[in-house]
Amino acid sequence: MSQQTVSVPVVRPKRRLMGGATDVPESEWGRARERLAWMLVAPSILVVAIVALYPLFQTFRLSFTNEKLASNAPSHYVGFAQYEYLLNNDGFQRAFRNTVVFTVSSVLIELVLGVVVALIIHSNFKGRGLLRTAILVPWAIPTVVSARLWEYMYHGNYGVINDMLVHKLPQLVDWIPIIGDNLASIFPAEPIPFTARPSWALPAMVAVDVWKTTPFMALLILAGLQIIPGDIYEASTVDGASKWKQFWQMTLPMLRPALLVALIFRTLDAFRVFDVIYVMRGVAVETVSLAIFAQQTLVNEDRLGQTSAASVIIFLCIGVMVLIYTRLVKIEEA
Repeated sequence: MSQQTVSVPVVRPKRRLMGGATDVPESEWGRARERLAWMLVAPSILVVAIVALYPLFQTFRLSFTNEKLASNAPSHYVGFAQYEYLLNNDGFQRAFRNTVVFTVSSVLIELVLGVVVALIIHSNFKGRGLLRTAILVPWAIPTVVSARLWEYMYHGNYGVINDMLVHKLPQLVDWIPIIGDNLASIFPAEPIPFTARPSWALPAMVAVDVWKTTPFMALLILAGLQIIPGDIYEASTVDGASKWKQFWQMTLPMLRPALLVALIFRTLDAFRVFDVIYVMRGVAVETVSLAIFAQQTLVNEDRLGQTSAASVIIFLCIGVMVLIYTRLVKIEEA
C-alpha cells in the first residue's frame, strides 16, 4: 500500500492587539504595510507634537518654577508651591466654583435641548432642510458678537428682554380670560439688570452659551440618529412598543457614542470659557472663570509659573471629566 503524504498549511502567528483583536500576519508584506502606515501618519504626529505636546510639556515644567514673563532673572524650581498657593487662594477658589457651575449647567441644558432638537429635525416633514440650516445660525455667529448682542438685549433700560417681560408679555396675557390677571402677576414690575446684578449675571451667561451652542450639540446627536437603522423601529412597532419605550430602550442606548463625543467636546469648550464672560462682565468676581483668572494672573501680575499651574489644573479637571464620561457612557464594542 502506498503511503500518501498530507501537506499541512503553515499558519503564521498573528499579533494580538488590545481587546483580543488580531492584526495582519507577521509577514514581509504585513511589515511593509505597517511601515507605510507610519510614514503616512508621521507628518501629522510631528505637527501634533510641535503644536500640542511641546507646549503642554513646557506648561507642566513652568508650573513647578517661579518663572515671570518679562523678567530676566533666572527662574528656580519651587515644587508644588504654585499649586498650594492657588488652592488656598480665594480668587482661584471663586473662579473654580464659577467655572464648574457654568460648565455643569450649560452642558446639561444643552444636552437635553440638543436631544430634543435633534429628534425634531430628524423626523420627516416638509421644510426639514431649511430648518436644519436655520438652527445653525446661532452657532455660526462669533462668540464675541453674540455676547455683545445679548448684553444689549439684557440691558435694563432699552433691552428687548426687559421690554418683553415688563410690558409686552403682561399685556398679552391680560387677554386670557379668568387666569389672565394671575399670569400677569408673575412678570416683574421693574426692569431686571441681568448682567449688573450678581445673582443674575452667571445664569444670564449660561443662557447665552446655551443659545449659541445647543445647535452644535444637536448636530452631533443628529449624526448619531442618522446611523440608527429604521428597521428596528418598524419591528418594535409591530411588537407593540410605544414611542416612549422605543426612545429609552432603543434610541438612547444607540446614541451613546454620539452623546459621548458631544459631551466631551462641550465640556472641553465650556470649562475653558473666556470670551462670553469677559465680553459681558469683564473680570467681575461673581462671574470670573478659571481662564479669566489665569489671564489676569499672567497679564497683571506677570507670574508665568503661577499661570502655568492654573492651566495645568484646568487640563487635569477636563481630563477627569472625560474619564467620568467614558465610564458612565459605556460603549459596547462589537
